[in-house]
Amino acid sequence: MDFFKIFSSSKSSPKDIAKDRLKLILINDRGSLSPELLEVIKSEILAVLSRYEEFDTSDVEISLTQAEQEMGNSPALVASIPIKSVRR
Repeated sequence: MDFFKIFSSSKSSPKDIAKDRLKLILINDRGSLSPELLEVIKSEILAVLSRYEEFDTSDVEISLTQAEQEMGNSPALVASIPIKSVRR
């Protein structure tokens, strides 16, 4: 699945968009992480990282996606945390 295909400006058919969205939903379900648990994980990651770097919490995105591995696909936690500056 091309994750960025969902957000690209190229014209995708409604069928392809629905298929990609369904895949994201299934990945989330198979990951067995509730939205509440994902928020707890996010806050704990941010608490640790805040000791070492500055970032704007409104720009942070943490999500569950699918990673390809030798034995097949498995859930993966993906974080996008834009760093403003590193604490020394």
